[in-house]
Amino acid sequence: MNGLNKGFRKVEIALKWDPSPSGEPATDLDIVAAPYPASDPHGDPAYVVHFDSRSPDGTIILNRDSKDGQGFGYDEVMTLELDRLDERYARVLVGVVIQQHHTRRTFSAVGNPGLRIREGYTVLAEDDFGGVLGATAATVAEFVREGAGPWEFRPGVQGFDGDPADFSREMGTARRP
Repeated sequence: MNGLNKGFRKVEIALKWDPSPSGEPATDLDIVAAPYPASDPHGDPAYVVHFDSRSPDGTIILNRDSKDGQGFGYDEVMTLELDRLDERYARVLVGVVIQQHHTRRTFSAVGNPGLRIREGYTVLAEDDFGGVLGATAATVAEFVREGAGPWEFRPGVQGFDGDPADFSREMGTARRP
């Protein structure tokens, strides 16, 4: 990157899926984001943003939350304002978790899941979770920076098999350099 590159500034993570068939429990997917301090970018997250929460400084916000996938287009949307994120953070990980309300559910049991990551109108990544069908959660994006430098995007979907609470604690260790 050269000195004129500002890196990624404001990114949207969008998630969609089809509702469960009639008579079956609702399928609930959630977007989760966690910033990591520069002092320990692969340790514990500084905080985790998910349903019913937002970052303390308002730089990571869940704009739309769905508990069942009903609606048209993308059902759940999160915005990351990376350009406003404090310099003490060097890494932000984004994941998707399947809530395990009534029975164990993996991506293979989710109807037509879809992920889109974009900045403005530029699509940075799209995925259908086909590579992690046996997983209950997945990391879907990693944003990193050196010091006060520009944010870089590292795409890729990596599966996780476990409880949603465990995922939010362990998601940062899943993507080591």
